[in-house]
Amino acid sequence: MLWCTGVVFPFKTHEMLISLLENTIMSSIDPADFVQVEGDQVSLRFGDPRQQAKFELGVCMAIYKWEELTTAVENSWGGPNLADKRDWLLGVVIELFDEKAVDLVLIEETLLYAMVDEFDTEVDNDSALIISDLIMKIYRECAMQNYARVDDLYAKFQLRQQSGSQRNRVEIGEDPNNPDDSDDSDGDDEIEDGTPEPAHVTNDDMDIDQGPRQPIIDEDGFELVQRRRRR
Repeated sequence: MLWCTGVVFPFKTHEMLISLLENTIMSSIDPADFVQVEGDQVSLRFGDPRQQAKFELGVCMAIYKWEELTTAVENSWGGPNLADKRDWLLGVVIELFDEKAVDLVLIEETLLYAMVDEFDTEVDNDSALIISDLIMKIYRECAMQNYARVDDLYAKFQLRQQSGSQRNRVEIGEDPNNPDDSDDSDGDDEIEDGTPEPAHVTNDDMDIDQGPRQPIIDEDGFELVQRRRRR
């Protein structure tokens, strides 16, 4: 169990806002959504270099927007070089579109498996689905050469980088479901210094406050976050 410190709304207000936002977002997502090639295309990859670059930038911004992944990277869950692993993950997602069809569930599962295998973290909310839906929207918009969302996301990302965003500071505690499983690697839970730059970036940001988590607040006002240890 992890104690996450930071700015916390009064519990009831915070809970109501998260519930409302989550219900609104999830109601607009079709779990069966997919994209596929048209005509004689051999893959979903864009032939126009600018289209492909914008799409890759959009994927980068979506991955960097994922709060659960950001928390794992900043707290060094899963070992060293986590910023590189995050960039590897966005490359894996981009490569999914080298096929003739991609569905929402495939992207979500790719994100969730990577979180467990590479970041030692189990995500038990719908945030991965929300990020996957964002990636699908970005692909469709890039297919129409509509880069407004991508450009807006990147601009906001740059502003956050310049102003400096608050980190998700986390304290590692005992997991009540596995009381004998103590944390034997303090170094893995230290917070990294410096904010990593996204790979494949040329011009865009992501600021979609989607993927909210249902918080558990303890008596001291700390937010509790579940973490799954690597086997």
